[in-house]
Amino acid sequence: MSCDNIQSNGAVARRAFTSFARLRDPGLAEWMDGNVSFPSSMVDRITPVTTDADRAELRQRFGIYDRWPVVCEPFTQWVLEDQFSLGRPPLERAGVQLVDDVEPYELMKLRLLNAGHQGIAYFGYLLGHRYAHEAVTDPRLTTFVRSYMDREATPTLQPVPGVDLDEYKATLIQRFANPEIRDTLARLCLDSSDRIPKWVLPVLRANLARGGPVSHTAAIVASWARYAQGTDEEGQPIEIVDRLAAEIKTLAGRYPAEPLALLTMRQLFGDLGDNADFRELYQNLLVGLNQAGAARTLERLNEAGPSRQFR
Repeated sequence: MSCDNIQSNGAVARRAFTSFARLRDPGLAEWMDGNVSFPSSMVDRITPVTTDADRAELRQRFGIYDRWPVVCEPFTQWVLEDQFSLGRPPLERAGVQLVDDVEPYELMKLRLLNAGHQGIAYFGYLLGHRYAHEAVTDPRLTTFVRSYMDREATPTLQPVPGVDLDEYKATLIQRFANPEIRDTLARLCLDSSDRIPKWVLPVLRANLARGGPVSHTAAIVASWARYAQGTDEEGQPIEIVDRLAAEIKTLAGRYPAEPLALLTMRQLFGDLGDNADFRELYQNLLVGLNQAGAARTLERLNEAGPSRQFR
């Protein structure tokens, strides 16, 4: 039973375990294929980076010396595919939500929570915020990220049994705003080359295909590109922490001579860089971020309403 933060983690686990088994003993792999279940799951709880202050508080309050305590928010959600070959424990007694299909819940989390974090991360950093709760108390960002959720992300979701999406989205904003978590925007900006393609671009693709609004999703991508230039609006350096940091910073740094340079990373954007509507929108947003700044860009987006394009 996999609890990794990976989409279709049960299928991934099955492929990994049976492939390894097949290399050692083909008969074992065949038996596993027929007898072992690998239920998928979705686990949701915000866990910021552990700090020295967290370790000190644990020692002071509880007398526990732990080098890596896990700090987390009060909220927790565990959705589990009810697929077990020989029965299962009564996991629902511990609050686990047993479902036939985890995918709708995965998409809800990825496109609302995870992509929502991306929506506040780069804009928030450019605005001078350094913590998620600071960013979400900025009404410009709160309006922007909620509009993204309502107008662009939600229409791309499947029905999610047992979940009130409006309540879930309101709860997300409250969770982001929790000052006790002290979740840093730097953490949310980590490894963007993994996060943007998995969480943000699928929303963009879905809405381009159906003719839906894409301004806010494109703005998240453009805010990342502006962040990846490596300096904030005060001229202070930004540390880009990413496995592709050198290439990303080089391409983003070609602005203004080549404003679309980052879109040439086909391993991230695929054919999205060939889409004329997206290219034009992205370029307009990137120019706005560089010339007018993050605050004015957000104000213009929030004023524009649910239009498909933003110019």
